Amino acid sequence: MASDSSDDDMPLARTNGHLSASTVSKTEDKAMESHAKPLPAPVSIRNGPVDDSSPHTNGNGKRKSRSSTNRISYRDESDSEDGRLAKRQKKVVSDDSDDEVLSKRKSKLPPAADETAIAEDSDDDMPLNAKLAAKRKAIEKNAEKDAKAIRASESKAKKPTPRKVVKDDSDDDVPLAGAKGKKRLSNGVNGKGKANGVKKEEESDSDVPIRKKAKTAASTAAVKTKGKAEKSTPAKKTPAKKAKKEVSEEPDDDEEAEYRWWDAPKKEDDSVKWTTLEHNGVLFPPPYEPLPKNVRLVYNGTPVNLHVEAEEVAGFFGSMLNSTHNVENPTFQKNFFSDFKEILNRTGGATDRNGKKVDIKEFDKLDFQAIFDYYHAKNEAKKARPAAEKKAEKAEKDKVEAPYMFCKWDGRKEKVGNFRVEPPGLFRGRGEHPKTGKVKKRVLPEQITINIGKDAKVPPPPEGHKWKAIQHDNKATWLAMWQENINGSYKYVMLGATSAVKGQSDFKKFEKARELKKHIARIRKDYTADLKAEAMADRQRATAVYLIDKFALRAGNEKDTENEAETVGCCSLKYEHVTLREPNIVIFDFLGKDSIRFYDEVTVDRQVFKNLRVFKKAPKKEGDDIFDRLTTTQLNKHLSSYMAGLTAKVFRTYNASYTMSNLLKNLKASDTTMAEKIKLYNDCNREVAILCNHKRTVGAGHEAQMEKLGDRIKGLKYQKWRNKMMLLDLDPKLKKKKGASFFELDSDLDEAWILEHQNFLVEEQRTKIQKKFEKDNEKRQQDGEKPMPDKELKERLQVADDLAKKFKKENKSKKVEAEGRGPTVDKIEGSIKKIEERIRTLELQAADRDGNKEVALGTSKINYIDPRLTVVFAKKFDVPIEKFFSKTLREKFNWAIKSVEDDDNWEF
Repeated sequence: MASDSSDDDMPLARTNGHLSASTVSKTEDKAMESHAKPLPAPVSIRNGPVDDSSPHTNGNGKRKSRSSTNRISYRDESDSEDGRLAKRQKKVVSDDSDDEVLSKRKSKLPPAADETAIAEDSDDDMPLNAKLAAKRKAIEKNAEKDAKAIRASESKAKKPTPRKVVKDDSDDDVPLAGAKGKKRLSNGVNGKGKANGVKKEEESDSDVPIRKKAKTAASTAAVKTKGKAEKSTPAKKTPAKKAKKEVSEEPDDDEEAEYRWWDAPKKEDDSVKWTTLEHNGVLFPPPYEPLPKNVRLVYNGTPVNLHVEAEEVAGFFGSMLNSTHNVENPTFQKNFFSDFKEILNRTGGATDRNGKKVDIKEFDKLDFQAIFDYYHAKNEAKKARPAAEKKAEKAEKDKVEAPYMFCKWDGRKEKVGNFRVEPPGLFRGRGEHPKTGKVKKRVLPEQITINIGKDAKVPPPPEGHKWKAIQHDNKATWLAMWQENINGSYKYVMLGATSAVKGQSDFKKFEKARELKKHIARIRKDYTADLKAEAMADRQRATAVYLIDKFALRAGNEKDTENEAETVGCCSLKYEHVTLREPNIVIFDFLGKDSIRFYDEVTVDRQVFKNLRVFKKAPKKEGDDIFDRLTTTQLNKHLSSYMAGLTAKVFRTYNASYTMSNLLKNLKASDTTMAEKIKLYNDCNREVAILCNHKRTVGAGHEAQMEKLGDRIKGLKYQKWRNKMMLLDLDPKLKKKKGASFFELDSDLDEAWILEHQNFLVEEQRTKIQKKFEKDNEKRQQDGEKPMPDKELKERLQVADDLAKKFKKENKSKKVEAEGRGPTVDKIEGSIKKIEERIRTLELQAADRDGNKEVALGTSKINYIDPRLTVVFAKKFDVPIEKFFSKTLREKFNWAIKSVEDDDNWEF
């Protein structure tokens, strides 16, 4: 229990002096009791982003209101995980809450749990929320059993040794008592003088070059046989000679052994990332092309001449006039105009045609339309170019980029990720960023630091320039670095997602989550006990860990609110972000990651509800911190006492992966179709997303997509009916044999829809013929041949006209003539079966897509569920991994696919 004077009890910095008491008395704790029956917990009742467009702030009045919010929509049309926020209403009527329900706004809130796609599971007397709570508790009970079993098996395997074992080789001959007071040697060098992997001078002069040593180590981990699946970046034999040379433009074509880093022996010093590193630097954006003389910025009706630097900035704004949610944003306008004025003043200002000075004072008098029209016409012309011209341009672009695409990392070819320097432009930011609209300046070589091996050739900077610095930091994984001018943050050129370095990072993340399996039972037991701790600091920490564990809240960090969007997480929640409603409902409503409003309505254990009431107790008011005696640093320090490297974010990965593992264990391999197996996996993924709060707003195009999918299904049903009618054309006796009901139209189809569908099929046929005709003519022109006349197109379109006549005849006679070469009853019945299979597949896809409309499956699958679980499922159910991972993801998770391909018993 912490004392009152402990630094851990006190916050680092707070907005005002309203702090919680250092302890919680039993009387105060008892006063928070309620006799109302609590709801099943922990469950997220209503969770996800809010689909709204008005600006909103975290805290109390940190952001100024906008005068034009009533006429501007800031809604992002993308189908993202997060949504926008609504402006808080001034007057809110509270029902049975102990404080105002700040979340009651006119905006549409996320769906309640019993309104979501998994409501179909609630077909008995048990409410869905109770089911979710019961399922979650069952999973946590399994986790407790697993943790005990793992720790028991580990303790049996260990030999009887002292409790604290000193692993450092330097202490092997030193008694434990003597080793205790010994200081840890810096830079990863142990008592025997073993190097940490940093190249020493005497080593570089030895007979065996470092590069050759690296090659020997890598070769022991290489695969001897050639794999048929996609290969990760191959390892290449590196000559022992230390001659400086440029990295080749692309990987060698000859077959090379695959570098299986996951099978390689663990490095003695993991902080050293490479021994040799060669690369060709960064690719700069092309220089600015000035506007034609007839295209000018207009101020108050007068076209003005600008210095080329100011003209480029004006072009940034003018070229994006169609992006109204940016250019009509008052903050965007204000920041742009401020930077534009500064550049105007520095470059000599603006002049009219006669060279007379034009003083640009007001943004509203600027007219960018001529600039927009110029860039728009230029883009349209670029799109309309012949395919051959586009292909030639792409080939030229690929040729320019080729030298930068790969580097040599310890003698292996590795793909570089973002080797292009960002072009100048206007900063947009995510959500309601206070610096949106500011000018991102052109990055020059003088701002860029290059990180490269000592023996490698330093890539030459553009002519007339020089690099800011050259360094040889083998503990860093970046190749180049610079500082951008908007937020002063650093930008790095890193290896690509398919590289060994990135793969190792993902591997470590999921292995850390697996390690948490051993400790989760003890952590949960401890924080449950500390929920009733007398010390306020302990009680706040326990409550925060509960919320992070159960509801996947991010820990949250303090922000520089003048320069950054003020987003919050658990530790930085303020009074107004949390609403309490009896008996045990908590509503979170705040600006989350990327400045997007996050809304979560949850049921919590009664003690957690009581604690939050204590943390919000008067004299606290809007703007005060709820967890005023806890910081993210303190929280993570506490968690690391259970397990090295444990932080709040590990809980999200652990909970998603462990939940998925439990669900997949219960699945039985059965003789089902491929579509049913895929849906089975997605159902498990969906359940993980719901239990772990990975929700999203329904996309704007969801209804249109579902309607389109429905039309495809109905189209196949119509096709099936036509085939059945063809059977009657071949053998009228089948009507009596199969029954009249077999030949009836599906109930989904009516006459009006059939006519509309027939028109669609005819027009679709016309479009295909027309496109084919144009493509054929384009090819003839490229080959120097004379294009075909319009008469040829007219003859080809006769096919569509014949189809229209056929439909008209069928509608009148109610009969369908058998089609195809030598049609028979057996052939048509075979066609009907194939169509029925396609209908079933599309219906499963439709059910799957509709079920996923409010759930972010991608978030769970890519970021939080161990990819090896997906690989295990694919093997168990004999589903190609391509059905779950795109080509990009297969390259990213190559380590996961290969590391468990021969392990049938792998478990998370």
